[in-house]
Amino acid sequence: MHKPELLVTPTCVEDIEPLVKAGADAFMIGEQRFGLRLAGEFDRNQITQAVHTAHEGGARVYVAVNALFHNDMLPALPDYLTFLADAKVDAVVFGDPGVLMIAREAAPDLPLFWSTETTATNWYSANYWGRKGASRAVLARELNLDSVVEIKEHAEVPIEVHVHGMTCMFQSKRTLLGNYMEFQGKDLKVEGRRKDRNLFLFDPERDYKYPIWEDRNGTHIMSPKDVCMIDELDELMDAQIDSFKIDGLLKDSVYLIAVTKLYREALNLYAEDPDLYFDKKEELLEQVKKVQPKDRSIDTGFFFKETVF
Repeated sequence: MHKPELLVTPTCVEDIEPLVKAGADAFMIGEQRFGLRLAGEFDRNQITQAVHTAHEGGARVYVAVNALFHNDMLPALPDYLTFLADAKVDAVVFGDPGVLMIAREAAPDLPLFWSTETTATNWYSANYWGRKGASRAVLARELNLDSVVEIKEHAEVPIEVHVHGMTCMFQSKRTLLGNYMEFQGKDLKVEGRRKDRNLFLFDPERDYKYPIWEDRNGTHIMSPKDVCMIDELDELMDAQIDSFKIDGLLKDSVYLIAVTKLYREALNLYAEDPDLYFDKKEELLEQVKKVQPKDRSIDTGFFFKETVF
C-alpha cells in the first residue's frame, strides 16, 4: 500500500536526529525573515547542519520561503535561494509568485512547493502552479475530507495535508497588539515577543484560549485546539495523499518526538494491514491525549466540519 511522507516541523537542529529515529521522513524549517509561523528559528548555519543530519538519516529538508513579501525584501531573495540550493535543501515552500520568478533565475534547479495557507482549495489552482513549476501543492487547512480527496483525484502534482497541530485563524501584517497597547497607554512591549510567553485571547463563553503573538511578519492568532487525525487516517491513505504534516508550532521537542512516533506507528499499521490499524487506532488516540498540553484539547479540525471559527 502507498505510504505517505511523514513531514514534521522541528523546534531546533537538535530535534532532527531523534525525529528521524522516531519516524519522520522530512522536515520543514526556516527563519522568521522569510517564513511564516515556524516551530523554530533556523539561521543559515543551522539550515546547513539540519540538511546534513537529515540526509545522513535518509530524510529530506524543505525550507519555508512563504512570508508575505513587500518590495524591500525582494533584493534579499536571490542570495537566500542560491544559498538554499548550494546547501542542497530538497525543496522550498513558497506562496508568493515572486519567489517562483526569482528562483527561476537564482536557483533554477531548486524544487518548489506551492503553499498559500488559505487559497489552495481546488485542483485547478494546484495544477496551475504545477504547470508554472511547483512540484507539490500544500492544501488549505480549512478543507473538509471530501474536498481533499476530490482534489487529490484531479491533481497533477503531489498533495500535502496537515494532520496534526494548531491552525492559524488570523494573520495581519500590522502589529495590532502593540498598536492597541500603545493606544491604551499601556506599558507593554508586544512586538517581537517570544512565542512561549503564553499570550492569549480568551473566550469566556466557550472557555477557549487562542494563542497570539507578534513577530516581524505581523500578528498571528491560532486555533484553540490542535487538529489530530491519528484515528482517521484511513481515507487519506486510501486516497494516496502524498505527505502528512505534523506541525510542531508552540510544542516542545519531547511532545514532537512522542507524536511523531505515534503517527509513524499508525501509518505503518495501516500500510501493513488495515485491520491492525483499526484495532489499535483508539489506543493511539488515547496516547496522543496523554501527551497533549493541559490547555490544548484536540479535534479533527475542518475534516468533518467540527471546528467553526
